[in-house]
Formats: sequence, C-alpha cells, structure tokens
Amino acid sequence: MGQRKHNTAEQRKAEKKQKAIAILRDCPTSPRKMRLVADIIRGVEINKALGILRYSKKEASIRLEKLLRSAIANWEAKNEGQRLEDNALCVKEIFVDGGRMLKRIQPAPQGRAHRVRKRSNHVTIVVDRLEAATAAANSATQKKSAKPEIQTEEKIAK
Repeated sequence: MGQRKHNTAEQRKAEKKQKAIAILRDCPTSPRKMRLVADIIRGVEINKALGILRYSKKEASIRLEKLLRSAIANWEAKNEGQRLEDNALCVKEIFVDGGRMLKRIQPAPQGRAHRVRKRSNHVTIVVDRLEAATAAANSATQKKSAKPEIQTEEKIAK
C-alpha cells in the first residue's frame, strides 16, 4: 500500500513539473466577457494563442495576453535546461471563475434606486507540452467513442 502511494505521488510530481500555472485574481471584467476570449484560446498552441490575443478587439484579451506570457515565463522557470522553441507548448486548461461583486446604487425615477452589480473574475491558465495535452484529450475521446461492436449474421458466419 505504501509503495503504490509513493509511486503515484512521484508520477504526479513529474506531471506537475511539466505544466506551469498562472492565476489572475480580481480582474474588474465580468466573467461572461472574459470567458468569450478564454474559450477562443483553450487548447491552442501558445504562439497561435498569443497572436489571437494580440489582434483581438476584446478588452479582456489584453489581460489574458499578459497572463499567458506570465504562464510561459513560469514554465521557463520550472524547466531551466529546456528551450521554449524546442518544446511545443499549448494552453492545456483555462477557466474563469466569478470574483467578488461590488454593489453600487443607480438612482431611479420617483425616489427609487436600482442595484448595479460590478462583477470581477479570477482566471487560471495552465500551460503544458502539446503532446501531453493531446494524449489526454485523445484518451478522453476514446473513452467516449468506445462502443461495443454489433455482430451481424455475416460476421457470425465467418
């Protein structure tokens, strides 16, 4: 029992060394607007993702580009002996969570007031090698597409 736990812990540690994480907290943009841009770069190779973010018209793309550059720098810091050009990196995971909400008052007619919710979000980017990310995606799709083969009379006769 102890040896198996040790082996799986070592395996997890090796996998964790390959990927780099960058987190942006309390970004003053609504999560919905940030998710629009995040969905575009999910699973994309990093050079292509940087190009997409650079030429996107969305305001959220500026912050995501800076965060992606930070994740790349974190990967370089973890893997000092390896060059970025030799390794094909991609955005393995990116997710946007809702942050705190500032509640403000907007004056309304007849002495009333409406609540204005100023939303913020937290963004997390995980950068990993391209082959590791595609292998994980392929295994997930194989599990979904594993259907039992239907036997027909012709196959039974053979």
